[in-house]
Amino acid sequence: MSDLVIPAPPLPTVPTSTGGRFPVRRVFCVGRNYAAHAREMGHDPDREPPFFFTKPADAVVVDGADTPYPSVTGRLEHEVELVVAIGTGGADIAVADALGHVWGYTVGLDLTRRDLQAEAKRLGRPWDTAKGFDASAPVGILVPAADVDPTAGSIDLRVNGDLRQSGDLADQIWSVAETVAELSRFVALAPGDLLMTGTPDGVGVLERGDVLQGAIAGVGSVRTRIV
Repeated sequence: MSDLVIPAPPLPTVPTSTGGRFPVRRVFCVGRNYAAHAREMGHDPDREPPFFFTKPADAVVVDGADTPYPSVTGRLEHEVELVVAIGTGGADIAVADALGHVWGYTVGLDLTRRDLQAEAKRLGRPWDTAKGFDASAPVGILVPAADVDPTAGSIDLRVNGDLRQSGDLADQIWSVAETVAELSRFVALAPGDLLMTGTPDGVGVLERGDVLQGAIAGVGSVRTRIV
């Protein structure tokens, strides 16, 4: 008999190309990992150590479901990203070993309340409400790591068929292996963790009714409609 005082919440999961579903434990994100995006956000893209923020596990939107336009914002923006799924946990992981901890990869969208983020930056406050809101992380189908080269490949996002973002995984300031290793210095990674690895330039505003289609060569795609 369970001793929980309320029913346990459902476990968020992501579909995989192998037919099963990947359980989500936590969602980490790395900021300013593409030089051109750092510049468009007004920052110098030197190779400073990456910094991280989080989204709740139940922020994921899967299976092509619609994404509700969030409350308390007048500037919702899109960021298309490579998403890393951790299959084997560890702390203080060496760069040379980091990719061995990856179960697979998919395409994701880091949706952002940009007006709230700008205000948080101005006041020196956390980004939680700007980044970690409900349904802020639509993701596609996870593909096993053996089928993916995370070091290169085109990454783009179309909104209503129009190209908004376009880049290459090779443009990342910190590689997937380096980012996984660095994150593992701060937290012990665990199976089920997702890591969103940053976005190319071209981020822009979304409206209700917009259809987003993100794609990464050799990885797959993600699709959602803002409602």
